[in-house]
Amino acid sequence: MDTSLATPHEAGTSRRRPARVRIYEELRAELLTATHSPFHRFTEENIADRFVVSRTPVRDALARLEADGLLVKRDGALYRYMPTLEEFTELYELRILLESHGLERAIGDPTIRHEVPTLTQEQALWQSRLDAGVSPDPGFVDADEQFHVSLLRAAGNGELVTALERVNRRIRPIRMHDYLTQDRVDATIGEHLEILDLVLRGRLREARDYLRTHVGQSQSIVEARAARAMQISHMNHRTDQHA
Repeated sequence: MDTSLATPHEAGTSRRRPARVRIYEELRAELLTATHSPFHRFTEENIADRFVVSRTPVRDALARLEADGLLVKRDGALYRYMPTLEEFTELYELRILLESHGLERAIGDPTIRHEVPTLTQEQALWQSRLDAGVSPDPGFVDADEQFHVSLLRAAGNGELVTALERVNRRIRPIRMHDYLTQDRVDATIGEHLEILDLVLRGRLREARDYLRTHVGQSQSIVEARAARAMQISHMNHRTDQHA
């Protein structure tokens, strides 16, 4: 939370948060919005100096960010994790396979039923977002991930869910480029509602095909935007090195 925009009560609440939580949340928000380039070094010392705290809460916050897949250890420091475009493409292929299989299990075995309460809860949540309106925000990736995880969990195979969550952590640093424009946020909300409606009505083959198109479109948009962003980041890094 930006306390400069917070009410006195909210600002006080922010200050009462444990340092490790505050540091984790602020750095996570920055990592999700590409505030730092992939070449920025995160060390206990520079983070402790920035937040004016001891290294103990910093160590905890950095460990959580590394576990989230947002930081990766390299050359004695931590850096913002960025998969290569080749890795990203392979991971997206795996993502599509995992999510599709959740529906294909039910298509192939009529005894498998999706958990209706889970789906109706998601439906109400996304309808409320449609009604209220959601502004573009890289952090919207969290809500999108939750939708896809919930849809797969409703199919009843926990191992598929675990695998999808692992893939999500690895592609998240690039996927944040998906929600920078209003049209992408609006399209995502509408498509989520359409997928839920198809599954709840038992039109599973249509839901599977729609899901594949939905995820595939996201992949194409993210790859194009991420390639451009990484090109700019590398150019800036070379400029800094020669400054």
